[in-house]
Amino acid sequence: MKTIQLLTFVLLTNFLFGQDKQFFYEYRHLPDSVNREKIESEIMALNVNKLKSEFYSVDKYISDSTLLADSNKGVFSMPPNKVMNNDRIIKPANSKSIEYITILSDTKYFVSQKIDLKWDIIPEFESILGYKAQKATTEFGGRKWIAWFSEEIPIQDGPYKFCGLPGLIVKIEDMGKNHIYELKGIKNSETDFEYPELNNFRIMKVNYPKYVKVYKKYRKNPMADQIGMFPDQTDSNGVFRTGAEIFRANEKIVLERLSKDNNIIEIDLLKK
Repeated sequence: MKTIQLLTFVLLTNFLFGQDKQFFYEYRHLPDSVNREKIESEIMALNVNKLKSEFYSVDKYISDSTLLADSNKGVFSMPPNKVMNNDRIIKPANSKSIEYITILSDTKYFVSQKIDLKWDIIPEFESILGYKAQKATTEFGGRKWIAWFSEEIPIQDGPYKFCGLPGLIVKIEDMGKNHIYELKGIKNSETDFEYPELNNFRIMKVNYPKYVKVYKKYRKNPMADQIGMFPDQTDSNGVFRTGAEIFRANEKIVLERLSKDNNIIEIDLLKK
């Protein structure tokens, strides 16, 4: 219900392209290629101003804002127990370089990456959210993509890392419909946007080739950096477990979770 109310609000908001904008996309995807009935959905936001754009999960933004506000009050609080997209993408204006921000284990990576998509623009049109949209195709991340962009929204940007068309990308999906972004609402942004930084992770700045190596290593051994960090413990029932036993139990949980996250958006990252 809250999601419907949010989208109703932004759909009813008038906007002028001279102002900073917030574009809201519904992101639907299949995390597990084996279980095609499990579809996850999340609202993502694309903030655009004259200097840059920033793409992020609305739920994650709300959670991080709450945690930061509590921390500033000296209150320790936990994030909600729900799956949220951790990725953020910052695209500086008039640049092919982006900053991809993501979290692996206890480290937040700031990844510099060049994006130069080769688009084929096709003379096919649809109406999406009341805007005339034209079809385009490209290849990225090991997938073939179909995009719909609208020159009625003169912003050469879009969700995730997609950009470079002569109008905002209002919908994009891969050929297999594993990952779909679709514009659901627009509103003006009246204040300068600043994402809440919690500073609760180790920070690493790397280029994209280095990140690819780190990611592949993480998928194979996701708890390598936590070996020896679990002390022996006795739980509330008086059951004693060594640190090694606790480590193996946690490792099993993480590996099982990753095994069901086998259909990531940039699928070529899972290739050996």
